[in-house]
Amino acid sequence: MIARTSAVSSLLGVVLLLVSGCGLFSSRPGPDQVAGDFLTKLAAGDVDGAAGLTDDPGGAKDLLGKVREVLKPAGLRTKVEQVHSSGESTTADATAQLDWDLGHDHTWSYQTKFDLRREEDDWKVHWEPSVVHPKLSVQQSLGRAEVKPALAPVLDRDGTPLLAPEQVVSILLDAKEAGDVGAVAGALAAALTPIDAAITVQSIVDGVAKLPAGQVYQVAALRDADYQTVKPAIYELPGVRFTTQTSLLPPSRGFGSQVLPAVRKAVEEEIAGKAGIRVYTVNSAGDQVETLHEQDPEPAQAIPTALSRTAQAAAEDALEAVPQAAMLVAVQASTGDVLAVAQNDPADKEGPVALTGRYPPGSTFKIVTAAAALSSGQATADTVLPCPGTAVIDGRRVVPNDHEFDKGAIPLHAAFAFSCNTTFAQLASEMAPDALTKAADSFGLGVDFEIPAITTITGSVPAATDVVERAEDGFGQGKVLASPFGMALVAATAATGKVPVPTLLKGRETKSDHTPTPPTPAVLEPLRAMMREVVETGTAPQLKPYGDVRGKTGTAQFGDGTNSHGWFVGYRGDVAFATLLLGTNSSAPAVDASARFLAALG
Repeated sequence: MIARTSAVSSLLGVVLLLVSGCGLFSSRPGPDQVAGDFLTKLAAGDVDGAAGLTDDPGGAKDLLGKVREVLKPAGLRTKVEQVHSSGESTTADATAQLDWDLGHDHTWSYQTKFDLRREEDDWKVHWEPSVVHPKLSVQQSLGRAEVKPALAPVLDRDGTPLLAPEQVVSILLDAKEAGDVGAVAGALAAALTPIDAAITVQSIVDGVAKLPAGQVYQVAALRDADYQTVKPAIYELPGVRFTTQTSLLPPSRGFGSQVLPAVRKAVEEEIAGKAGIRVYTVNSAGDQVETLHEQDPEPAQAIPTALSRTAQAAAEDALEAVPQAAMLVAVQASTGDVLAVAQNDPADKEGPVALTGRYPPGSTFKIVTAAAALSSGQATADTVLPCPGTAVIDGRRVVPNDHEFDKGAIPLHAAFAFSCNTTFAQLASEMAPDALTKAADSFGLGVDFEIPAITTITGSVPAATDVVERAEDGFGQGKVLASPFGMALVAATAATGKVPVPTLLKGRETKSDHTPTPPTPAVLEPLRAMMREVVETGTAPQLKPYGDVRGKTGTAQFGDGTNSHGWFVGYRGDVAFATLLLGTNSSAPAVDASARFLAALG
């Protein structure tokens, strides 16, 4: 009886041991759980953890690390679709879905398959490169390339390109490889100076000397067409390298120099468009093998502007031959669209003075003074007023007429046409201290505009309690200051009856600090006739051949008063403009430049 009991106890012990053994075996993760854990760690960026679940941790870690480094994913979602295994089998196969988020709305989704093998009691992912992607082979990795779209052009009001994508070649000089830097600089300068006079032997040598050791100096960046003309002379020079890129360029060097660079900067993100992407396999030599995924780039829409390429070219050509600093701003009077902002090389050296320069407007300001007198009833266009060669205001001799011409007593419209400083000084001296300030505001002078892409200043006309200062303000001296941009708005207001809101980029709102009260029709009608008389019988007869031009000439003393700038401010049809030439001591060159501008417009 005792022996039988012992036998039963032994049998129970064996059964318990077997059950216990089965329990220990069944608690280890199966192939489906290992597959899920592997993918979860892969999605989380846990390269070590994912590699540790494979039968080749070293190889898996190396490739998975490279893949994440190349793809730089913003995220990865993974999902086990199915796992097949049978009974006591030591192998299984899994199907998984991988959804990569590659950033910037780029995604890459695909299915992959991989095997799992049981080693002793643990399941492992059988490592092969195809675990990452079914087309990834041994000794291969992945590559990623950004596919950039063509830059969108910037267009003028008629759809003509102002800035268009062109290939640019950068010419670089490596002093270490050049050997005799002076000799190489001489050869480069000989070829490049005709294209850009600023490039000289000295500028190249100095530029190289200022760089830290080991860095290369950019000698020039040329349009491809210009580069091709100098390539034979510089391509084989020692230490000279070349790189290429695509940039938005104007039709010619320096075109729109004070407005197009600002436009380009303002829209640089928009013109870039949305880059595409390409993922491909790479062999051990670094060569591309096969494209696995491609997403096309999306070019941006062209950027429309208010500018006119025709008007800009006409303005620049009109100023090119002027030796002094010269500038011209033209706007569409009815809309405020900025048609042209032109400066010649001497003006460019002073910055964007066409838009922000503050100059005494001289006799062009008589447009405002005349409007103030007409508005208040102080005078009509036919009121006869004295025009002596000199005038004394409050015991002080103010600026005389040009060469002290004396017209005696003449109507206001004639004093305007002949540009009698003394007449307008007397009128202004009899006005209220803020009369000219208010009149100037009604023509846009003193209004602060916020125009997307550019900075502008219209001008300033402070109230004058001192009667002599007020007299000098009356003919655009004193403390009155204006920019060509501001005076173009004055001309536009005279043409249309209200201050236009200037626009440069279509669809971008221009803000202003206030909306001026416009001049009344009773003021504008005689004022326009007076501006026409300037051309017909006054100081701007050069403009008679160019249609119904209306405006005002002006000379404006500066500094110690011995020299003066020359102005013409006016309009023809819907084009209002202001032309300023610095230091010409006469308005005639400004009138001549205006004539060239109008002739080119046709």
